Amino acid sequence: MDFTQLIFFFLIIIPSAIIHEYAHGAMADRLGDPTAKDAGRLTLNPLAHIDLYGTILMPLFLLWASGGSFMFAYAKPVPYNPYNLKNKKWGPALVGIAGPASNLITAIFFGVLYQFLPVSNFSELIAIIAYANIILLVFNLVPIPPLDGSKILFALFPDSWDNIKIFLERFGIIIFLIFVFYFSWVITPITSWLFRLIVG
Repeated sequence: MDFTQLIFFFLIIIPSAIIHEYAHGAMADRLGDPTAKDAGRLTLNPLAHIDLYGTILMPLFLLWASGGSFMFAYAKPVPYNPYNLKNKKWGPALVGIAGPASNLITAIFFGVLYQFLPVSNFSELIAIIAYANIILLVFNLVPIPPLDGSKILFALFPDSWDNIKIFLERFGIIIFLIFVFYFSWVITPITSWLFRLIVG
């Protein structure tokens, strides 16, 4: 990406992360937990979701540290109470997967749109929107707390694995940081494959 495209990527990943968080809240509300709605977070208003570190500072740092090859951002996590969910075992997994699902739908929409457009600067920006959402989709499915993939993983755990779940939740942020700085390269082939599949 050139500098203009990188700036656009940064600007587009913010609303993409906000849609991601809104989807979490909407799914939780649908499954019986009104926490996000009661907290005023069931909205697409950016002011309700922007996190100084995760939405602004971290993506800029990652962009600088990776020499422009990698960026990830997140919005302020939408609060929810898993004890309010109708299905205690699979409810958290459904809430967790709602965010990545919103990014998949967005990526497919703009990927299809790109294929119907003539090659131009505008169509390249459309492709970047799809790419940003693919990155959010893949990265959030990594099964490390606090990422969404961990909620899906925990739903698959038998009850006898509760100690493993507690350990991962306790030290998840450390594992997450190790992954970001040393192993995030593993998602590149996956995002590239999905990008080719969706955008062409």
